[in-house]
Amino acid sequence: MSLSAGFLAHLATGATSVCQCWAVSRRDGVVLGFTDHDRDLAFEGIVFRAASGMTARALQTGTGLAVDNSEAVGALSDACVSEADLMAGRFDGAEVRNWIVNWQDVGQRLMQFRGSFGEVTRAGGAFRAELRGLSEGLNQVQGLAYQRACSAVLGDARCGVDLARAGLALEVPIVAKGGAGVYSVAAVAGFAQGWFQRGRARMMTGDAAGLVGLVKFDQTEGVLRRLDLWVDFARSAAVGDVIRLEAGCDKSADTCRDRFANFANFRGFPHIPGEDWMTSYPVSGKGNDGGSLSK
Repeated sequence: MSLSAGFLAHLATGATSVCQCWAVSRRDGVVLGFTDHDRDLAFEGIVFRAASGMTARALQTGTGLAVDNSEAVGALSDACVSEADLMAGRFDGAEVRNWIVNWQDVGQRLMQFRGSFGEVTRAGGAFRAELRGLSEGLNQVQGLAYQRACSAVLGDARCGVDLARAGLALEVPIVAKGGAGVYSVAAVAGFAQGWFQRGRARMMTGDAAGLVGLVKFDQTEGVLRRLDLWVDFARSAAVGDVIRLEAGCDKSADTCRDRFANFANFRGFPHIPGEDWMTSYPVSGKGNDGGSLSK
């Protein structure tokens, strides 16, 4: 939104009634609004809460491709931003928009910043979030590595496998919990032992809904199927909560072809010689005719 003539005239008076508003859009679809004004404001379908105690530091901007930076500080509150949600990673990479707003007429406003949450720290009942501008994405390393294993993530656009396809995923309730990251579900026919090993476990209900873990081991124990995660969910998953298990992939060409019939989309280079080939040397009695060693 450009600076309107009315807002410009208001700012020129020198006695303004402006405040700041932030909209935080998490990756799970939750949108939260905050303001440093003393009453709630609303625009663009978002209610900006005054009770959050949210404030912002100076906004550093620059021309060219320099990354815009700022910092937001607020109180930890179960109604707004809770410590448990921060620890669970629900705010990781959340989109942030910041406006300067005339609180007497919210139609007079100007977006000052758009970016995402960076590093978040918490202490003393408050949190401090680094805000990173849109050009931060240009700092990400681009390009592909030449390697034997597939570089795609199972189910993403580069892979092309539809995890909604029958036989690739399973949604079942948790029936028992063991140690940290150990869960048991009812054994279901049609899924071989180890089918979900190296796959994703996604919580669908409960306090941990939306959180994703990676399956370390998948084994059948009688009428139950035991799942060991590499790292437990940051929020507690309880018996009765529904968990979605997605097929695992070891990134090899054979698995891509035989398990998923998806070799046309394989994103690795299975015929790259290994280190044993690169360090090989002529051996008496073997064929040393200069031919290919990768036969």
